[in-house]
Amino acid sequence: MRYTVVGSPGDRRVALFAAACRASGLPDPDVVGWPDVLRGAPLVLAPGTVLRVDSPGESPESDALLRGPGDPARVGGGAAWYAAFTAALRRVVAAADAAGIHRTCDADEIAVMFDKRRCHARLAAAGVPVPPALPQVTGYAELRAAMAEAGEPRVFVKPAHGSSGSGVVALQTAPGRVKAVTPAAFGPGGLVNSLRLRSYETEEEVAALIGALAPDGLHVERWLPKASLDGRPFDLRVVVVGGVPTHAVARVGSGPLTNLHLGGTRGDLGAVRDLLGPDGFAAALDVCARAAACFPGTLMAGVDLLVGLGGRRVAVGEVNAFGDLLPNLTGLPGGPAEGRDTYAAQIAAAREALCST
Repeated sequence: MRYTVVGSPGDRRVALFAAACRASGLPDPDVVGWPDVLRGAPLVLAPGTVLRVDSPGESPESDALLRGPGDPARVGGGAAWYAAFTAALRRVVAAADAAGIHRTCDADEIAVMFDKRRCHARLAAAGVPVPPALPQVTGYAELRAAMAEAGEPRVFVKPAHGSSGSGVVALQTAPGRVKAVTPAAFGPGGLVNSLRLRSYETEEEVAALIGALAPDGLHVERWLPKASLDGRPFDLRVVVVGGVPTHAVARVGSGPLTNLHLGGTRGDLGAVRDLLGPDGFAAALDVCARAAACFPGTLMAGVDLLVGLGGRRVAVGEVNAFGDLLPNLTGLPGGPAEGRDTYAAQIAAAREALCST
């Protein structure tokens, strides 16, 4: 068994997966670079390999090919990124199918995951608990009108095709007051990701913020107040491999966004188990499995699970096609990935699937 990985050469994702291959007794994977794919270079996929598609990730070259030239830290260009990425992904999958090689992903499913509106609709249609969505809006005035109509003073506003918390806004309103918390900052060239949360508290600032995000499309949903660990809000990233929740990490934030690269930290998963209780924790993992089951052609899904106040309810906030970058995290005790990282768990699951065909 040997892998072909479409990824960014030198990226830590590719390096960690290669290390997992070696630890599993496999040769290093062949790497097809995203920049070559995005330029339209001929795709040569070795027969007999297993195709893994990884994130374009941290490659400024790939980002420029997807969104156009500019600061990689800028917010925006998500619609262009999405169109270029999904077209390239479909070309990769078509080449794999033409070569007759096994693949661990489905292009159409990943396209849904990267459109927050379509992903939310698919989950809701399958009965997976999600925060209620508001109607689509194209600007700040429409957003405030939709919030008033729905009776929702607190919402999350998300770029339709964003990832890693880029451009996400936690918005709360009250008579005469408004507050938006986001990692986006205004710079000379427009919005950039600042990698720290900041607040905007005037109507003019918030209107400008939403107005800058709106051209790429927005997804708006009810703000579900999160449960806390040691007084700090948290959610869960649960990795589901082959339909089974294998890894979980509690992401504890100092504000409404808990992304680890935005200042969130890994919390005590045992404390989460205590909060939910054994049955509640099992039920939470089952919700994640149900969310991943909406994408049956994709081996791995990273599910962001929101845990409500007191642990009384859960809802799926996101399903991530590339949500397995969790270094030094081993599988849930007693599960099929105990002692393995997220990449080794996927290798084992793919090997098992190949042996059963």
